[in-house]
Amino acid sequence: MVTRTPHRPVVGIFWMLVTGLCFVAVTALVKYMGPRLPPVEMAFLRYLLGLVFLIPAIGALRDARLTKRQWGLFGVRGLVHGCGVMLWFYAMVRIPIADVTAMNYLAPVYVTIGAALFLGEKLAFRRILAVIAALIGALIILRPGFREVSSGHLAMLFAAIVFGGSYLTAKVMADEVKPSVVVAMLSIFVTLVLAPFAIMQWVTPTPGDLVLLFCVACFAVAGHYTMTLAFAAAPLTVTQPVTFTQLVWAVLLGYLIFDEAVDIWVVLGGIVILSSVVFITWREAALKRGETTPTVHATKV
Repeated sequence: MVTRTPHRPVVGIFWMLVTGLCFVAVTALVKYMGPRLPPVEMAFLRYLLGLVFLIPAIGALRDARLTKRQWGLFGVRGLVHGCGVMLWFYAMVRIPIADVTAMNYLAPVYVTIGAALFLGEKLAFRRILAVIAALIGALIILRPGFREVSSGHLAMLFAAIVFGGSYLTAKVMADEVKPSVVVAMLSIFVTLVLAPFAIMQWVTPTPGDLVLLFCVACFAVAGHYTMTLAFAAAPLTVTQPVTFTQLVWAVLLGYLIFDEAVDIWVVLGGIVILSSVVFITWREAALKRGETTPTVHATKV
C-alpha cells in the first residue's frame, strides 16, 4: 500500500509565500551590500559561513561510500555551480532586483533542454513551444537593440544556464546518494571552488559585512527548508504558480528601498517565462513522469 502525502494546498501556498520572502531577502541583502566587497568574495563568504548548517549532515557524509565517479560528478557540479554563483553575485550588484529575479526563472527551462539533450528525456511539441515562449520572455526583458544590454544582464543570462547544468548533475546524483549528501557536497565543493578566486581579489570585510553575509546564508537555508515544507504539503502544480510573488516582492523592494524604476517589460517578460515553467511542471505532473524540472527556487544561492 502506498501512503499518499496529505494534500493541503493552503499550507503549501503559505510556505511557498514564506519561501519567496526568504529568497527576496537574500537578494535584498546582497543588493544592499553593493560593491563594498568583490562579488566573488561575497559569494565565497556566504558559502563559507553557511557551512555551519552542514553539521546535521556530518553523519550522512561519514556513512556515504562514494565512488570515484561520484566524487568526480560532485566536483564538476561544484565547479559549474560556483561559476553560476559568481555570475549571480556579479549581476546582483549591477542590475535591478526585478531583472535578476525574472531572469532567474530561465534556469528550469534550460534544465528541460539539457534533460532532452543529455539524459534522453522526451521533449514533446508542447514542451518545445513552452521553451520557445520562455526564450521570448528573456528577449522581452533584455530588448536587444532597444536598450543597452549590460554586463550584469549577460552575467545573469549565463548564470541561469550554468545553474541549469548544476541541477542536471544533481538529478543524476539524487538517484544514487541521499539528498542530504547531495546538498552538503555542493556546499563544500562550491566553497572550495570560490576560495582561490576570492583570495585573488580579497578585501578585508568588516564585522558588519560578515553579519550581513551570515544573514544571507540564514535566509537561503530557511528558504530551501520552507520550500521543502511547501512541497510536502501540496503538489508542484499548486505551489509553482505562487513563485510569481517573488517577482512582485522584487519589484516592490527595488522601487521602495533601492529607488529602482518599475520596468513593465521586465515584469511582462518574467510572467511569460514563469508561465512556460508552470506549463512544463503541469505537463510533468499530468504525465506522471516525476519532477524532472527543478523549481525556480532551486537556482538560489
